[in-house]
Amino acid sequence: MQKTKIFLVLTGYQMTWLACVFGETKFSYPMIGFLVGIIFLLTYFYFNQNKQKFIKISLLISVPGYIFDTLLVYFQIYDFETIAKLGTLPIWMIVLWLSFSTLFDEILTFFKGYKILGIILSGVLGPLTYYLGEPIGVIKIYNFQAFIISMILFWMILMIYYLNYVVKTD
Repeated sequence: MQKTKIFLVLTGYQMTWLACVFGETKFSYPMIGFLVGIIFLLTYFYFNQNKQKFIKISLLISVPGYIFDTLLVYFQIYDFETIAKLGTLPIWMIVLWLSFSTLFDEILTFFKGYKILGIILSGVLGPLTYYLGEPIGVIKIYNFQAFIISMILFWMILMIYYLNYVVKTD
């Protein structure tokens, strides 16, 4: 059952990510990602056994992430190529960050026993995911050096924060 749950969470998140990115870049309809994300989040929440824990983890991960993206766009380190913004970010970034937090609730708990590995992977994969958004056409990076430094630091700090605070308070 656990493998099935992990597969479903990863699939739901990936479907949300694909709908957000390609809804924006290929279909010029950014609301596809928002709607897919809402469906995934409602389904995830419905079947979640510990709703209070999920809400806590979701807020503790998605709020700093959303603020981080907002600041980097505000300081013109990068920007999203979007036709539907809420403030400085695409409207779908709300559900994308919330959907991403499901990974912290169900899957990334694995790194409790492998903290250094989790921190290193976070510092590599987080920035890489954003960087790959440029060839797809979803972001435009204006200051590559500031982008790389801030991304690596943010993603490593986010994982440290998660492993040392969020996981311990479940």
